[in-house]
Amino acid sequence: MKPASAFPAPPPPFIDVEASGLGRGSYPVEVGIVLADGTRHCWLIRPAATWTHWDSSAERIHGIPRSRLNSLGRPAREVAGALNERLAGQTAYSDAWGNDMPWLAKLFDEAEMVQHFRLESVRALLDDAQAAAWHATKDRLLRQLPCVRHRASSDAMILQQTWLAVSAAHCRAA
Repeated sequence: MKPASAFPAPPPPFIDVEASGLGRGSYPVEVGIVLADGTRHCWLIRPAATWTHWDSSAERIHGIPRSRLNSLGRPAREVAGALNERLAGQTAYSDAWGNDMPWLAKLFDEAEMVQHFRLESVRALLDDAQAAAWHATKDRLLRQLPCVRHRASSDAMILQQTWLAVSAAHCRAA
């Protein structure tokens, strides 16, 4: 795998959101980012009073009990502000744009703040060959890298490492 410094430009930031469940009424419980330099940030989010949906199957996947969010989670305004501070003017990439976009919208709406970064699907970064290699590369990295799966900053780091790997393979093939 080629290190980030070998690319003409640094890798873009990646983001991952863990949630209370899927679909209507679900909300973000944790958001994690990895920046171009590999720095990772992660925040548990204290549920707003109106956020009541809880799916125990989602909890089994991410392993974050609602009681932990209530005691250790940060207020929506604090998390939204931290995201804006670290991602201002940038585009962050997600492999689950269709889910992450509404969850971030819910976070920023609750915080009564405007989001100062764009969220885009990782697919926008990939050509067809890179897209074809994405899942196998990601699965390989998940087996190789020591990280806690379905925790937001670890998942964002895996996305960035996958992008670096498929980009390096593309550079070697060119």
